[in-house]
Amino acid sequence: MKETLVKLFVYHNHFNLKLIEEFKKHKDALPSRSYPTFCHILNASKYWHARIDGVKPVGVQDEYDVNELSSIQESIHQRSMQLIENGDLDKAYSYSNAKGQTYSNTLGDILLQLANHTTHHRGQIISDFRLSGIEPIKTDYIFFAREESETPAL
Repeated sequence: MKETLVKLFVYHNHFNLKLIEEFKKHKDALPSRSYPTFCHILNASKYWHARIDGVKPVGVQDEYDVNELSSIQESIHQRSMQLIENGDLDKAYSYSNAKGQTYSNTLGDILLQLANHTTHHRGQIISDFRLSGIEPIKTDYIFFAREESETPAL
């Protein structure tokens, strides 16, 4: 499972960084929900990392300056990779939701949640690009896999 998670998170980092560059060019031409949705993707990762680390989570609706996004994304990616490489994917973490209900999920399940959550919202953003008449970047995993297979080995 670790190898698959590494691939997923490298893929998400790759396309999130590309999408950040697209926001720098087109942010004002997109629907008002697009940019906050991308910030929400980052915040959700930071939120789950905080739960895992046993610290107070950030707000899931916080917004950032577009010029800060790349460093925030890189920081999130580094922490996710540390969790994948060094964490026990079968270890359960208990947490409470906003209603105070307590749950417990394994690190592996939490990381899969983050990957799926990112895919879901990035798809919404890509749709916003199309609706705004802007050709979106192609973010399907297979495009990443093709790019990786074309990269010559050192």
